[in-house]
Amino acid sequence: MSADTRQETHAFQAEVKQLLHLMIHSLYSNREIFLRELVSNASDANDRLRFAALSEPDLMEGEADLHIRVEYDREAGTVSVTDTGIGMSRDDVIEHLGTIARSGTARFLGSLTGDQRKDARLIGQFGVGFYASFIVAERVEVLTRRAGRPAAEAVHWISAGEGEFSVADTEREERGTTVILHLREDASEFADGLRLRHLVTKYSDHIAFPVRMPPESEESDESFETVNAATALWTRPRQEITDEEYQEFYKHVAHDFENPLAWSHHQVEGKREYTSLLYVPGRAPFDMWNRESPRGLKLYVQRVFIMDDAEQFLPLYLRFVRGVIDSADLPLNVSRELLQNDEGVTALKSALTRRALDALEKLAKDRPEDYQRFWSEFGQVLKEGPAEDPGNAEKVAALLRFASTSAEGDAQTRSLGDYVASMKEGQSAIYYLLGENATAVRGSPHLEIMREKGLEVLLLSDRIDEWLVTHLSEFDGHALADVSRGDLDLGGLESESDRDSRKEAGEQSAELIDRLKALYGERVSEVRVSLRLVSSPACIVRGANDPGAQMRQIMAAAGQPLPLGPPILEINPGHPLLARMDAEQEEARFADLAWVVLDQARLSEGGELEDPAAFVDRVNRLLVGEPPVATD
Repeated sequence: MSADTRQETHAFQAEVKQLLHLMIHSLYSNREIFLRELVSNASDANDRLRFAALSEPDLMEGEADLHIRVEYDREAGTVSVTDTGIGMSRDDVIEHLGTIARSGTARFLGSLTGDQRKDARLIGQFGVGFYASFIVAERVEVLTRRAGRPAAEAVHWISAGEGEFSVADTEREERGTTVILHLREDASEFADGLRLRHLVTKYSDHIAFPVRMPPESEESDESFETVNAATALWTRPRQEITDEEYQEFYKHVAHDFENPLAWSHHQVEGKREYTSLLYVPGRAPFDMWNRESPRGLKLYVQRVFIMDDAEQFLPLYLRFVRGVIDSADLPLNVSRELLQNDEGVTALKSALTRRALDALEKLAKDRPEDYQRFWSEFGQVLKEGPAEDPGNAEKVAALLRFASTSAEGDAQTRSLGDYVASMKEGQSAIYYLLGENATAVRGSPHLEIMREKGLEVLLLSDRIDEWLVTHLSEFDGHALADVSRGDLDLGGLESESDRDSRKEAGEQSAELIDRLKALYGERVSEVRVSLRLVSSPACIVRGANDPGAQMRQIMAAAGQPLPLGPPILEINPGHPLLARMDAEQEEARFADLAWVVLDQARLSEGGELEDPAAFVDRVNRLLVGEPPVATD
């Protein structure tokens, strides 16, 4: 190799500097994963060359042996990983090794706590690939040449991980990339053949390309020997694959440092032949809510890698699922455009969606604690399912979890199936209540009659919940009913005497209702006696088709604010405050009381007051007994 020329020095992206600082100071308790990350990257580079060579065979340069070499020099204290893959150009090196191309970077860095153990887990969750080299290396060199480029266009990258890196032109006959780690003194244990072989077997046995190392035996005639199985894991029979192998393959596919919660491996033969291996991660990625982020499965056709993020095989609400799909039916030159219009892809998407939902169903049934962990990470994403995938709405609905009046605290643990199983005799609907937050929902006056009659109510306070129930109108033959909208129908749970008492209360309160209607005018659409209330004086009720607060927020954020008409005010004539109002002859004091009751009802539903200052003035006057002012 000739001397380097045209050398330049660049500063790392600011986010990279922060990550390198954390890693260099040994945040990882398990430093050996550096080799897994480098071998995984080498495998990806080989995959990319094999795919590119389908349309450009000359990229193989007459050498079709795709493999990975792991070498070491005990005296020099170095470990190197070489691939024979696609390689990088000078621009590629600057872009890929100087920046972190992840949309969640800012959120990730904002999540760092200063606690080494917690931050180590965060880094693992984020996935930093190549930068893991600096966990064990005081200096890292990269020698690379893009396939199809002349030897003189090779690139030499070098950095000590302290804020900058240098890039120079060099020569390299072999295509692909070599990463050379100059080990730290306390990491010299890794410059050992047996140690490295063990790590390859432990973490990278599933890699589909041969991982080769110099033989340990001096009697061997071979320069290198293969130390991994070198068989695509998903092509092997399930009974031959251990849980540990499945877990390590997931880390390779997802670039995640944690084990998955579950996986589903199927080989399908017949009219349509394919193999799928789907994983349910244990933690949400930082960019999960960015719809522009890459997502999807690794696509292989006849074991040839085609693309990394084939999003066409799963619906958006399952965007957290990772894994591999290997089809025998798609053409090798398949493109993203072709995938969007292929009938076979539509059939595969339907089948894979069912596989993923079945895996979640099994997880919920067999390991409910792990499913709750899944739900806390991905529950709000899964709630998009009934709207996006009506054909699987019932299946998705069975996987949903909610907070409930039958459970302590605000944790979402109650399933619709559990709810239906414990419904009271004569109950036909599944009752729920929407609200701004968990505290407001649990304290809502709309729950009073439900508690009195021992009826369970699901408490929905996630921003997506109103969108969910708009598209999920029933479950297992039972309609979902919002206890805060329209006429509350308790069906057979309201006795004849209950109805008679309510009718009598309405007749006795007719004069009070007329006075309130005259005072409120167009501020309310109706005043009526409430079935819902037991201990509160009044509550706001929206029409059955009126948008709730959550939907109004979503639409307003999208620049499409929804109009909202005047609400219904329901009153509890048996409450002392209403009795006092009914007996109040002085109109100004009656008005003070009436406006306070209406404002209190707005506040109890999480709404905003039209005139907070006026509300405070009225409350103060009533508390100290001051004479009322002129009516509104």
